[in-house]
Amino acid sequence: MTDGLLRIGARSFSSRLLLGTGKYRDLAQTRAAVEASGAQIITVAIRRTNIGQTPGEPNLLDALPPSKYTLLPNSAGCYTAEDAVRTLRLGRELLDGHALTKLEVLGDPQTLYPNMPETLKAAETLVRDGFEVMVYCSDDPIQAQTLQSIGCVAVMPLASLIGSGMGILNPWNIQLILEKLTVPIIVDAGVGTASDAAIAMELGCAGVLMNTAVAQARDPVLMASAMRKAVEAGREAFIAGRMPKKLYSANPSSPTAGVIAPSKAA
Repeated sequence: MTDGLLRIGARSFSSRLLLGTGKYRDLAQTRAAVEASGAQIITVAIRRTNIGQTPGEPNLLDALPPSKYTLLPNSAGCYTAEDAVRTLRLGRELLDGHALTKLEVLGDPQTLYPNMPETLKAAETLVRDGFEVMVYCSDDPIQAQTLQSIGCVAVMPLASLIGSGMGILNPWNIQLILEKLTVPIIVDAGVGTASDAAIAMELGCAGVLMNTAVAQARDPVLMASAMRKAVEAGREAFIAGRMPKKLYSANPSSPTAGVIAPSKAA
């Protein structure tokens, strides 16, 4: 495609930055950060965020209406395939049959590293149940290929541990995933600052999903704006194609022909 749009399943988006909605001071700050980011896909943790299941409490949908944003319910906080499937089915009900969803099944409460056997099991069930599954996973190229073969519409390998801000620790594995898969690859987890997002996009990723890097910044709204620019710049750099890396250059960037020779001493 030449129009520059991010395509996930049957949907198209002009923004390649996906933003989470947790950890902000309040819904007003959440809305301001989302607006500054330019994100069109907004993730919602069904187990932690009220989108109508708790009447009388602040509702995220009042701040970020589905008429303006594509909401991406996720199964954050789930540790088994069964819990993840149940949670995402609830999200689909609350959003009137919304099929696009983000699957994550965690394996450890301290590191929040994905449990891949349970993730694969849940992905199979959800795809069979008619969901369009975007899936958080390890940066294992073989597991990523398996998720694509199951029918996931996007594969989302971690850059580093959730909330760590360590950036992309293993760009070589991300590169292998990019070479092997045809569905969108969206880096998820571990982004800490704008340069991390730019690097992910320069590798050729279709997009970047983040939450903590924005929500826990000293100025979340300003950081959201920085992330927007970084994702756009990284994408442009990838399309432009960087120069080859060299230890040194035998050809100077400035021409030497016609240069005035130094005068000789008398």
